[in-house]
Amino acid sequence: MATFELYRRSTIGMCLTETLDEMVQNGTLSPELAIQVLVQFDKSMTEALEDQVKSKVTIKGHLHTYRFCDNVWTFILQDALFKSEECQETVGQVKIVACDSRLLTQ
Repeated sequence: MATFELYRRSTIGMCLTETLDEMVQNGTLSPELAIQVLVQFDKSMTEALEDQVKSKVTIKGHLHTYRFCDNVWTFILQDALFKSEECQETVGQVKIVACDSRLLTQ
C-alpha cells in the first residue's frame, strides 16, 4: 500500500518526528527503525481517516490561492466557514491539501 507523507506535518506527526530524532541522537533507536515507524504512521493515519471518520463538513470561503502539482491540490482559503451537523466555525485562513486516494492503491 502506497501512502502520502502529508500527516507528518500535522501536530502529532511533528511531535512523533521530533521524538524519533531525539531517540536516534541518544542512541535509543536506530535510524532505520525510526524510518519504519514513520512509514507505519503514514499507513495508520491513512487507514484511520479512511475507516473511522464518517463526518461530513461543508467549507465556504474566499479562495485566495490554489495549486495543482504532482497530483496534489493545495487550496488557501480566507474567512473560511466550516459547517457540520453539530456546529460551525469561522477560520481566518486555512490551507487544505488534497490528494487523489486512487493513487494509494497503485
